[in-house]
Amino acid sequence: MSFSYISHLYCPKCEASYPPHRQAHLCACGSPLLAAYRLDELKASVRRSELAAREPSLWRYHELLPVEQAQNIISLGEGFTPLLPLPRLGRRISIPHLYLKDDGLLPTGSFKARGAAVGVSKAMELGVRELALPTNGNAGAAWALYAARAGIRSTVVMPVDAPAITRSECTIAGARLHLVKGLISDAGKIVAQAISDDDGLYDASTLKEPYRIEGKKTIGFEIVEQFGWKLPDVIVYPTGGGVGLIGIYKALTELLALGWVQGKLPRFVAVQSAGCAPIVEAWKNRQIESTFWPQASTIAFGINVPKALGDFLVLDALYQTEGCAIAIDDRAILEEQRLIAELEGAFICPEGASTLVAARRLRDSGWIQDSDSVVVINTGLGLKYPHVIQTNIPVIKPGDRLNSKIDATSRPPTPWEGIG
Repeated sequence: MSFSYISHLYCPKCEASYPPHRQAHLCACGSPLLAAYRLDELKASVRRSELAAREPSLWRYHELLPVEQAQNIISLGEGFTPLLPLPRLGRRISIPHLYLKDDGLLPTGSFKARGAAVGVSKAMELGVRELALPTNGNAGAAWALYAARAGIRSTVVMPVDAPAITRSECTIAGARLHLVKGLISDAGKIVAQAISDDDGLYDASTLKEPYRIEGKKTIGFEIVEQFGWKLPDVIVYPTGGGVGLIGIYKALTELLALGWVQGKLPRFVAVQSAGCAPIVEAWKNRQIESTFWPQASTIAFGINVPKALGDFLVLDALYQTEGCAIAIDDRAILEEQRLIAELEGAFICPEGASTLVAARRLRDSGWIQDSDSVVVINTGLGLKYPHVIQTNIPVIKPGDRLNSKIDATSRPPTPWEGIG
């Protein structure tokens, strides 16, 4: 039995194919490449029931991952994050079957650990010694830490406004970190120039290497397994570069092809900020690609991506599943972040909170029905965004008496100032 059943890389635009044993980035036509697997062989060799006895990590799905030798795995224990029912919030917003896939509990504090674990492992297998990538923060932190574990040098370029804690993660991992006064698109141009100047530098930019998406797709595998090998009705995903949404869609189509699940694919929802919503506008206009979003700005920094390389794949997943795209304003995101913490004890990131606002609004409009099982994806730990929470904690003196009455009007205000 093979450790991995990877067959080849293929272009979803021009259908060109490439071997998985050599370093590969974009297709000659400029499109991202995707990994294909020998699904017929896998179906005949592995039973779904075998997975139950394996370690609770994303590597339990190793046959559907691109790393071909187990000794090349670089791991910090990533994967198999909880799928939490949200009964109190579900009652509040009239979605009785509401679940949170909480990837904030992964190593490095975000779902980026999935893509970094698989991407760095495959880079290790391919003989990479140094890599570079642009980031909005969390991806750079994850790739820097996993690269350090692999003994691979890393260079990270991020906007100066990225969450400060992600800078600390990069620097403590020994990455060469550079801050740019601009957006992730500006950081991407700097990395592209560095790679053109140094052909020994491996490009780990979003979708410019084909393996980050393979790590992200394991969210889909886990959701289905945690649902008892059943498909939910709706999956709501905060969308910047959109790799996770593309990956989950890819995972579920692979499971259907294997016969490990049956039924209709969930309707996918791409959630963006009103301050940066190129996918939403493209979906509204039934376009197959988005256009660059000028002056992008949002408190949910991880989805502040004005133009995604894989936008056509995100939009295709929405169209194929009869899904939709929705933009949420920053004020509503921060209100929802506080509400889920108060009702369910989950301190999630602003990007994750945006999915709950989206679910609420889609339920109000009737797009989500009372009987639907709805999974929202939290992509990061709320602790990584301390600047968005205003505590305003009173200071008391030793010997002071506590007021046991709770005054709802004294709750600390949320810092709306400066939010677009």
